[in-house]
Amino acid sequence: MSVACCASIRSLLAMDCLLFTQLVEDALKRLPRRFRQKLDNVVVLVEDYPERELQRKHTGLLLGLFHGVPKTHQSVFAMSMPSRIVLYQKNIEAVCSSESEISQQIETTLKHEIGHYFGMTEKDLRRRGY
Repeated sequence: MSVACCASIRSLLAMDCLLFTQLVEDALKRLPRRFRQKLDNVVVLVEDYPERELQRKHTGLLLGLFHGVPKTHQSVFAMSMPSRIVLYQKNIEAVCSSESEISQQIETTLKHEIGHYFGMTEKDLRRRGY
């Protein structure tokens, strides 16, 4: 699995995005092996912010989003486009006050969105603390 940074142009922002992307990669490496091995046909992206229309559809600050067909609904007979997990860097940074908090929030948000990939609902995830 790869993590891609979709940041805006400026070199300072790109450096920040590189560090953030490294924190995302570190969080992926800390996932239990049995989950990592089952993550296929999914990519993790880092973007600054969600599109305005997307943010308006959600209450509160949108930290991440799963786009795709949950693994529990995928057909073994049909090819599908890769699923995407998008983490919104600036929104995650806005709710954190230190690099360690950002790292923890990345991990929590990533686990939440991976939960959706595995077919869990918002209610299921809230019960588990995500």
